[in-house]
Amino acid sequence: MDVLFLSHGGGPMPLIGDAGHTDMVACLQNIAGQIEKPSAILVVSAHWEAEVPTITSGAAPPLIYDYYGFPQESYSVQYPCLGEPVLASKVREVLSRAGIAADLDDQRGFDHGVFVPLKIMYPDADIPCVQLSLMSNLDSAAHLEIGQALQALDCKNLLVIGSGFSFHNMKAFFAPETAESKAMNEAFESWLVQTCASADISEEECFRRLVQWESAPAARYCHPREEHLLPLHVCYGLTASRCSASFELNILNKKASMFLWSKDV
Repeated sequence: MDVLFLSHGGGPMPLIGDAGHTDMVACLQNIAGQIEKPSAILVVSAHWEAEVPTITSGAAPPLIYDYYGFPQESYSVQYPCLGEPVLASKVREVLSRAGIAADLDDQRGFDHGVFVPLKIMYPDADIPCVQLSLMSNLDSAAHLEIGQALQALDCKNLLVIGSGFSFHNMKAFFAPETAESKAMNEAFESWLVQTCASADISEEECFRRLVQWESAPAARYCHPREEHLLPLHVCYGLTASRCSASFELNILNKKASMFLWSKDV
């Protein structure tokens, strides 16, 4: 399977022509053009937390416009992809076999961490999709373990996406940039790219670094709350290897990263 951690940008802004998302949109379109078109997609979004990992199991989940104060057009975005109840059941089964309690939810829809990047990558909405929640305890080791459990998934040509943001300090997005804030943003991004992409770091060391991510340079400045980083932990737990390609880009005037694990790159 192909695995992608992406930085999904600010709400619906990538879909309404915002100049601060030009890099992001181009990067996602480029990635979609490089990898084999998937038969199904599993998305771990930063915008859904539950007590135990929970999986959408509806046949046609609606969209959840979980953002506020944007132009009216952003509330009429459509992405009518189907759900995949069989895949949802398989995800729950492999988690359960690994000793991780999990639930199915046949009512919940897809939040913007799902439909915004997918509308950029696969605008025809012709690939069935399932969403997996984070755990509300936000425990880094537990999310790595979720990824490890997903290694047992038997699903041909699956794309797994961790939809988060490598930088997610909301106050910083709206504050004037200073030399100090720029240096902190860049220091954490450098650490993250080194962790996920460097051939000089073993799998064991990468795992340790991600568990102890708070000790990274400027970690809590870049992530006052870690929900947008944890989809990366699921991705790394699943792949257990350095990425095949990393992408460093500018989103909303902040340095951000994406990581791809794929046989095609």
